[in-house]
Amino acid sequence: MNDPAGRGPLLRAEALTVRYGSFAAVSDLSFSVSAGDWLMLVGPNGAGKSTVVGALSRGVDYTGRILWQGRDLRTFSARELARHVGVLTQNHAVGYAFTVGTVVGLGRYAHAGGFFGHGDRDRQAAVARALSLTGLAGMEDRPVNRLSGGELQRVFLAQLFAQDPDLLILDEPTNHLDLVYQKQIFSLIGDWLKQPGKAVISVVHDLSLARACGTRAILLDHGRQAAAGSIGEVFSPDCLNRVYGMDVAAWMRGLLRQWE
Repeated sequence: MNDPAGRGPLLRAEALTVRYGSFAAVSDLSFSVSAGDWLMLVGPNGAGKSTVVGALSRGVDYTGRILWQGRDLRTFSARELARHVGVLTQNHAVGYAFTVGTVVGLGRYAHAGGFFGHGDRDRQAAVARALSLTGLAGMEDRPVNRLSGGELQRVFLAQLFAQDPDLLILDEPTNHLDLVYQKQIFSLIGDWLKQPGKAVISVVHDLSLARACGTRAILLDHGRQAAAGSIGEVFSPDCLNRVYGMDVAAWMRGLLRQWE
């Protein structure tokens, strides 16, 4: 999607490569994300999707360039980058007894003068809105180390909403969540995306969810780009069948018939 203000993409990756020794987990990947885009990273297990997220979040070393509005991502401080980019990973191991409210409030650190929110006049309202959006209102005083996996995932999504960056990077955002919260969270992300200047990158294994919610997609295969473009282009039978080694559409239709 083109930026209506003509400012170019929010984020651009150029020749992104991640190696572990001689193994290339991601090879020579280039793409851009503009305001209004919901870019889905799809592909089989081991295709490199989460590795791309690791590079975009500066969690793994990479070669090539990642630019935020034309500026190299490596030049940003952590606090400065957090005002623009927020990341939700698949798993959260917590060994502490912070409350839900405290953990969600930590999402505001990029907007404050101190780590626990000192000087952030919008903190209380932002946290309250994030808790409400994710169905956690009333749970502010519960220790996070006593929550289920689904509840914990919602806590960290709420932290991300409280952070209020321009770009959300989500690695399986509905991992561990039941159908009610899968539907709610994808709807919430879609609503968040309607705000001016926002974009989303998601790793999604469920191709039905990716097709229903995404505007664009990159199909990865063994760390390389197999297809890129609009959802309709990438989710064509030729592209999907070649990478997954099966008739994907026939399999999906067969599953749907179980509900007819």
